[in-house]
This record gives sequence, structure tokens and C-alpha cells, in this order.
Amino acid sequence: MSAKIDPARMEEEWAADQEVLKSLAENGDRAELVRPVDVSFRGSVEALDRLEDAAEALGFEVVDRETDDDGTLTLFLEREQAADAASIKALTTTCLEIEAEYGVEYDGWGCTAETGSTH
Repeated sequence: MSAKIDPARMEEEWAADQEVLKSLAENGDRAELVRPVDVSFRGSVEALDRLEDAAEALGFEVVDRETDDDGTLTLFLEREQAADAASIKALTTTCLEIEAEYGVEYDGWGCTAETGSTH
């Protein structure tokens, strides 16, 4: 994929990503541990249908699709990866390329803190 990313948008998302990474670290996260990381996109039925059809080829699994009270459609995707800064920056870059390519709005990522303990 080679869709153009707005540098200001990337900077904004990366600033938000760093806050999430900081919060994960404060909760004992071991960033190198691979875990499910979910991302979400908002958009029209048509745009989300196209993205859902392409999700697997883009390296994601479709998790859910929701419509909120004001009618906004959101598609939730997931992939297994680490949550270190480089991995998350690459994820954000991919998601902003998807945003540009598919005419959807990237709405961020999330995951649980992984400490490596079994309890």
C-alpha cells in the first residue's frame, strides 16, 4: 500500500500513541510480548465493507462491527504483534495508509498490558 499519509496526522497519532505506551509501561507491560492489538475505523457502509473484505490481505482479522446511538459505523480489526514503540509506529503508519486508501477514519488502537506472568 502506498497511500499518502498527512505528516501532521501522523504526528498527532504518534503523540497519542506515546501516551498509551506510557500508560502500558506504568502498568508493567513488557512491550516485546506479542499479543492481540485491536484497531478501529469509522466510515460508511460501503467503505467499511471494502475494508472488511481486504482485512485479511492487510494482515488483520475482523473482530466486530458496531453502530453507535448516533448511527456512526465502526469496524474493529485485530492482529497479533508486540507493543514496543517501533511496532506501534508501524501499526499506526499502516492504519493511516488504510484510512487514506479506503476512505475511512482511523480511530486508534488498544491492547492489554502483558506482564509475562501467568496470573
